[in-house]
Amino acid sequence: MQQIDIHKLADQARFNRFHAGVLAWCAVIIICDGYDLAVAGIALPSIMKSMGVTAQNAGFMVSSALFGMMFGAIFLGTVADRIGRPRAIGICLALFSVFTAAAGLTHDPYAFSAMRFLAGLGIGGVMPNVVAQMTEYSPRKIRSTMVTLMFSGYAVGGMLAALLGKGMIEAYGWSSVFLAAGAPVVLIPFILKSLPESMPFLIRQGRLAELKSILVRMEPGYRAHADDHYTVPAHDRAEGAPIRKLFQDGRGFSTAMFWIAFFMCLFMVYALSSWLAKLMAGAGYSLGSALTFVLVLNFGAVIGAIGGGWLADRFHIKHVLIGMYSLAAVSITLLGYKVPTEVLYLLVGLAGASTIGTQIVTYAYAGQFYPAAVRSTGIGWASGVGRSGAILAPIVIGTLVGMALPLQQNFVAIAIPAVIAVIAVSLIRHGRSASAAAAKPAAGATATA
Repeated sequence: MQQIDIHKLADQARFNRFHAGVLAWCAVIIICDGYDLAVAGIALPSIMKSMGVTAQNAGFMVSSALFGMMFGAIFLGTVADRIGRPRAIGICLALFSVFTAAAGLTHDPYAFSAMRFLAGLGIGGVMPNVVAQMTEYSPRKIRSTMVTLMFSGYAVGGMLAALLGKGMIEAYGWSSVFLAAGAPVVLIPFILKSLPESMPFLIRQGRLAELKSILVRMEPGYRAHADDHYTVPAHDRAEGAPIRKLFQDGRGFSTAMFWIAFFMCLFMVYALSSWLAKLMAGAGYSLGSALTFVLVLNFGAVIGAIGGGWLADRFHIKHVLIGMYSLAAVSITLLGYKVPTEVLYLLVGLAGASTIGTQIVTYAYAGQFYPAAVRSTGIGWASGVGRSGAILAPIVIGTLVGMALPLQQNFVAIAIPAVIAVIAVSLIRHGRSASAAAAKPAAGATATA
């Protein structure tokens, strides 16, 4: 009889077609998620004109989706540890596709806000689940790279929204880019069939035949036997309330620091995503040029996410994050000053790399920090609490825009959270993380099947 530690097998597996499939599906899901989230910021100037709303009211309209994301990240991140990840991901995809499309059929700010809130439940809920999925099935040596590569699809979705927006909004109106968001709903049956279930979940459900099929595909060198005994490390056992486990084993203080870092980073991400086009239009750039800045912002995010993941696999991920947050503070502050257009594009790209890209690396760090049994829950709560920063950002920056303050002060307000995030990440106790525990000689494993 073989004693199989499923997470050790996953850690030591070599990248193959199975891993590529998980990466591809998760990336497609995040691209759709990124499009749905970015589309409101892309269309915001046109929506304000069409509905006759002020900048501050527009900020509340954008925040309605972010408010939904807070609940979605907490609830649908936690529920996935009970009903399974592919099913939770399918629910999220249905929510954000259907209700983003429905928002395009509205004609007043209240109905629009209601539809965006419901879409936000799915947008927020899908993020912790795909991060947990990718973290569990990535080989240890390339884990940060795979998670950030997958999550760079978020920025690709933003770029897609900007590209479609430049042509479709002027030709067909702002509703068209929202209606296009309904297309991904057709992917749900394929996702349910193709995405592997969480391995500890399969053990708890007694679905060992399905588990063996996944293990053989994940590590072709493994030869399954009828009497194989599957185990998970003791710290990955799902006993007790998952939320309470986020504060056990010395993780409580670091959990709070993750929540602060998520809050600050999401404030910056959504301040830029929601208001960059409007701020640049107010600075004298045409709508087309302002949308190009959004495109550059998301292109920088892809570079920052992939580059940050690559660095995190070679250096300490905590130190990489500190450097990225520091870059965000500098680059965003400089956006408010008059510089040559080429330099401005560079600064916008750096801002995207060090905000959206940094958020993706922060998700990767949270995924590695928590044990597998509560990984979706840990990421979901960090993301959910952080959403309050995302909710506040469009409102706060919208208020500043309405006050007609100098451009520099708007960008300084967006940059200050980066300094606070540097402090929060610095205080995370990495020695209490699941990845640090896994790197130590095992004190024993607990058999669960």
